[in-house]
Amino acid sequence: MIDRNLNETSLETLVSLCKRRGFIFQSSEIYGGLSSVWDYGPVGSELKRNVKNAWWKSMVSDQENIVGIDASILMHPNVWKASGHLENFSDPLVECNKCKKRFRADHMENNNCPEKCGGTLGDPRQFNLMFKTFLGAMEDSSSEVYLRPETAQAMFVNFENVINSSRKKIPFGIAQIGKSFRNEITPGNFTYRTREFEQMEMEFFCEPGTDEKWHEHWIQFSFDWFNKYGIRKENLKVRYHDKDELPHYSKASADIEYLFPWGWGELETISNRTDYDLIAHSKLSGKNLSYFDENLKKRYTPFVVEPAMGADRSALAFLSDAYDEEGKDKDKRVVLRFHPDIAPNKVAVLPLSRNEKLTPTARKIYENISKKYNAEYDDTQSIGKRYRRQDEIGTPVCITVDFDTVENDNCVTIRNRDTMEQIRVNIDSIDKNINNVLEQISKYSSNS
Repeated sequence: MIDRNLNETSLETLVSLCKRRGFIFQSSEIYGGLSSVWDYGPVGSELKRNVKNAWWKSMVSDQENIVGIDASILMHPNVWKASGHLENFSDPLVECNKCKKRFRADHMENNNCPEKCGGTLGDPRQFNLMFKTFLGAMEDSSSEVYLRPETAQAMFVNFENVINSSRKKIPFGIAQIGKSFRNEITPGNFTYRTREFEQMEMEFFCEPGTDEKWHEHWIQFSFDWFNKYGIRKENLKVRYHDKDELPHYSKASADIEYLFPWGWGELETISNRTDYDLIAHSKLSGKNLSYFDENLKKRYTPFVVEPAMGADRSALAFLSDAYDEEGKDKDKRVVLRFHPDIAPNKVAVLPLSRNEKLTPTARKIYENISKKYNAEYDDTQSIGKRYRRQDEIGTPVCITVDFDTVENDNCVTIRNRDTMEQIRVNIDSIDKNINNVLEQISKYSSNS
């Protein structure tokens, strides 16, 4: 086992690493940036894609009774009327009478402006979090539409389409990954709370009376999923919602929380939405969204259990939990101990130098490896600095091509990111040895 530091990393340290190594950049930075909007760089986009792929594999590909859809961001405005978002999706807002900055009223401890400008906060008023836009050429009330604040509603309004086309029988689920938008009053903590974000949600339709069993099932499934892909159990917990904090649609909800650098924060919410959404859409649309159960010989409106996770928050949690430091000062080694399935690159090929004797062999090895793994070729700077760079982006395996490779033994050096163990292997057995290292790291990551 490798001793790893518990989560004592500062948010500033993570933000600096993300900018330096190409994980995440401030959106529109050359124009001064746009508040709480972020761009994923070359390494970060691979990280986030791997998080989504791991979720999709576990939630859809590996599940016989769950299918996926990819719905549009713009939906008929009646969707948000039926769901309750037009009436209920709001936060209490207060404004300082001096600096004019706005804050969530439920986050304020007193009536004084938290910016310490000497001003006081006015009376709270409700602020709807949905972004409004217009569909078509005319900008009037008849053409108003909204950027979706969640992906869930598309799965409810497509319930009958999916049932008829996939021939699934209850219990079954519909999953989706997609962008959502919320005009947050006080976004912050890097990519944790933003106005544009990506969600990974699944709506699991089940027979009424079995919903509580399924709710507990998906809570445990979600907790295990984070641990499986490398987040340590001591940095995770389940928190059940009190009745006074439940959303209007929820019978019961529980959060999977993670210990971020600033404290515990929600990663995923698993809610028992009952039959609220299907009944609401049935009433407003006039379309019967009940289900005839052939086994029970009766018709009912299914209950729904919803695991809803943020892709951006999850990527930030994986990044935070993977961060580790060894040594001090000039000898300090920063390493991201990602699970191999989450790591942006799996393998890096590093010729000892740019010497013309090494390049052809190194390039051939890279070309072969990159057909099977997400790999990187790097021949700039010293080999030590290149090792450090690969450690900082979490690459599990480094392969070094040196002069002995081309002049003597036809062997390369394979380095394990976590143990730093280096072994000499024949070029013909590179694939086998890469797999061995990845399996070792996977086993450690999943049991950490």
